[in-house]
Amino acid sequence: MFLPVRSEPSAPCYMGHGETQQVNCSPAKGAPLWKMLVPGHWDGLRPAMPSLLLLFVAALLSSWAQLLTDANSWWSLALNPVQRPEMFIIGAQPVCSQLPGLSPGQRKLCQLYQEHMSYIGEGAKTGIRECQHQFRQRRWNCSTVDNLSVFGRVMQIGSRETAFTYAVSAAGVVNAISRACREGELSTCGCSRAARPKDLPRDWLWGGCGDNVEYGYRFAKEFVDAREREKNFAKGSEEQGRALMNLQNNEAGRRAVYKMADVSCKCHGVSGSCSLKTCWLQLAEFRKVGDRLKEKYDSAAAMRITRQGKLELTNSRFNQPSPEDLVYVDPSPDYCLRNETTGSLGTQGRLCNKTSEGTDGCELMCCGRGYDRFKSVQVERCHCRFHWCCFVRCKKCTEIVDQYVCK
Repeated sequence: MFLPVRSEPSAPCYMGHGETQQVNCSPAKGAPLWKMLVPGHWDGLRPAMPSLLLLFVAALLSSWAQLLTDANSWWSLALNPVQRPEMFIIGAQPVCSQLPGLSPGQRKLCQLYQEHMSYIGEGAKTGIRECQHQFRQRRWNCSTVDNLSVFGRVMQIGSRETAFTYAVSAAGVVNAISRACREGELSTCGCSRAARPKDLPRDWLWGGCGDNVEYGYRFAKEFVDAREREKNFAKGSEEQGRALMNLQNNEAGRRAVYKMADVSCKCHGVSGSCSLKTCWLQLAEFRKVGDRLKEKYDSAAAMRITRQGKLELTNSRFNQPSPEDLVYVDPSPDYCLRNETTGSLGTQGRLCNKTSEGTDGCELMCCGRGYDRFKSVQVERCHCRFHWCCFVRCKKCTEIVDQYVCK
């Protein structure tokens, strides 16, 4: 550490381990203003080059910049709408330089595939919405914060919740890119080229324009995984363990979309006789993908990094996770109280269900702190009638209901 020399040459300086030891802090005549303590030389302070101070400050600023970069994420594309390339005026600043949260590798991919970026943003938004739906009745409800990290510091913990977030956002990108290909929005891909399923009846036609899940999977793998793959961590370090965890969960999310894509068919024939069918590959509803990943969240495997730089189960009695399973390396916080260190927002002010014994019940949601009751007025449509032709007319009904919020 660097120590400023005091102006009183006779003032003592105390430093040491265990017992307090007095050393001479009086500077030699003509000594520099800054001195650096040399380990093993407790009887004095050795002068150091002024450039060392500059190197120290530069290293500190660099580490701060790296922490800030790591905290940012491509998820921020969901909160900051991405303009499509044709919307930019000639001579304006390139789109990729305006997008926050991209790693160097992702920024290079952006420069090559600028028209993809708006759909990556849509995919991230789809993933965030699904995350908030799946966790709407839990203490951590996938809340977003107003900065480039999107979810805040809670994502710095390698927990189950972080695992699900990485998986569902990667799945969202596969979903959005695959659909954009089918709709002809991207110049580098088109309709699906998947082979005809072997179990499809012979008299059914395999055609139409299917969702290009193959392209969506490959592109999402390149883009989403770029942040983790471009870093070089020490083998067996916690940082490497976290990177491997993220890559595993990214893959699980992509595979969920890929595996759940299924054949969809349309009937042809006189008066809907369905004498002929045309079939194609179609993505599953994203809600079903979210449900599947939520099941994987409930059965996620606890892992740890080995000296060889691989993830292994913390409990060898369980089965080794497959590429479709979620993994985590850190226990989850309880999310009960607001904690700036972990990024937990707490459950104070959250609505709860007084009669439920599940995770949305007031006992679990409020972490035993109790809850307050208040009355609210709900307005709903009621007494609806169909009128020929062709509209529905309803009345508005008001109801006073009891609601409960955590203290």
